[in-house]
Amino acid sequence: MTRTPIALPVGDVSTFAKSLRKQIETHDGAPTHVELLNMLARSAGYRNFQQLRAHAPAEAPVGGAAPLAAPQADAALVARVFGHFDDAGRLIRWPSRRSHQILALWAIWSMFPAGVSLDDAAVKGFLADRHSFGDHALLRRELVDMGLLVRTPDGRDYRRIERQPPPDALALIRQLSARIAAV
Repeated sequence: MTRTPIALPVGDVSTFAKSLRKQIETHDGAPTHVELLNMLARSAGYRNFQQLRAHAPAEAPVGGAAPLAAPQADAALVARVFGHFDDAGRLIRWPSRRSHQILALWAIWSMFPAGVSLDDAAVKGFLADRHSFGDHALLRRELVDMGLLVRTPDGRDYRRIERQPPPDALALIRQLSARIAAV
């Protein structure tokens, strides 16, 4: 049985490489075949390899053929996570499902200023203004663990990592931006 090739569309090779390097560095030992496939897919903006494969066209392009269509957002998932934010775009409560948490973190990441270093107090204040459940440390830790923020080893300096959000996150970011602009 022959395998169907699955193309891996990458918007920015530099961001892809940085994300992949970080995932490999934080992994214990050499990743297995499946773990490496998941790392590659996450670096390209997918949740995992299964999502990448699900969004691949029936016949994958060969060589210089037409690029893949962009994956579509899950409207129901986006709507559920959108309900965790108030009219001012603040996260009201920490979602219980991990998939919802990840989308909420992408939304908060989008509000961080790009290309600006922030000290610990500034990050604390920034996050305090963007949630109402009183746990900025949880948000900061999760943003760093997800690779959306990077901090110096001493924890004094934080910077947003520029990445391409997955389609679900982009849809949520757009909806939140529209809601905030309307207020």
